[in-house]
Amino acid sequence: MSRKPLSAKPGTQPGVFRPDNIENYTAPEGTDCGLLEFLEQCMPHRKRTTVKDYLKHHQVMLNGTVTTQFDAPVIAGATVSVNTTREFQVFTHPRLKLVYEDDDVIVIDKGYGLLSMGTDKIKDGTAYSIVREYIKRKDPRNKLFIVHRLDRDTTGLMMFAKSQQAKETMQHNWNNMVLERKYVAVVEGELEPEAGEIRSYLAENSEHEVYSTKNPEEGQLAVTYYTTLKKRAPYSLVELSLATGRKNQIRVHMKDSGHPIVGDRRYGAQASPIHRLCLHAQTLRFVHPVTRRDMYFTSPLPAGFYRLVGSLKFPDR
Repeated sequence: MSRKPLSAKPGTQPGVFRPDNIENYTAPEGTDCGLLEFLEQCMPHRKRTTVKDYLKHHQVMLNGTVTTQFDAPVIAGATVSVNTTREFQVFTHPRLKLVYEDDDVIVIDKGYGLLSMGTDKIKDGTAYSIVREYIKRKDPRNKLFIVHRLDRDTTGLMMFAKSQQAKETMQHNWNNMVLERKYVAVVEGELEPEAGEIRSYLAENSEHEVYSTKNPEEGQLAVTYYTTLKKRAPYSLVELSLATGRKNQIRVHMKDSGHPIVGDRRYGAQASPIHRLCLHAQTLRFVHPVTRRDMYFTSPLPAGFYRLVGSLKFPDR
């Protein structure tokens, strides 16, 4: 006796790719009911079993969050979205957080030890490959472009472009488009003066180690501004901003100052008390390459930094 084939999840059937069809509803004044009841009111043309399947297969989003809870409370002003094609793609990864996404850009919070992009030896498991896989699940035609990168052991904010136009606009006008890009580091000792500028020419040797030189014909000009936020011997918490974006610039300049970044043995650190490089890309502010909106993002300081220097209150923007 032949068995009835199991039904596949919506949107997973083989064949030509079908774009998402998303229906959006806003709860009117006086609404106070469960989610399933609200959906039945909004979708009278759909069978009850179909609406239940939307909930079951993660195709319903309440106030921006995917839910399968049929009795989730819906009140006036709530927004409900239903993807009638397939389940909503919810991004989850232990070493990477999705901070913002639209049709043109993606902003992520990169974890420690994660390469920004692939190398000759490593192709998978990078920030780029993880995000690319995510957007390809939404639509195989989607593309992802690298705009800038962070060192493998630097955590924090990083952006990608989702279109060639967005990529070229950002890269060709980087100094004008990026309004603010700040890092926070724990360094060894205390910087004197507590705030200032470090300027040198950076070059790279055959071992791929970056170093400072006074010869402008040997390297590229690099300028780093720093401000000490807090001191607790034997460490200091320092905020850094870049006038230029050279490879390993902050790490080299902290070494040059005599106060290398904690955990950065490659560039002179004596110890690694929390077993990581203590450098974090905390603030990213840029002009949106398409809408021209002012985009501002911040990332929480890693908990290990507080263990070294104590609590700290950052000023509001």
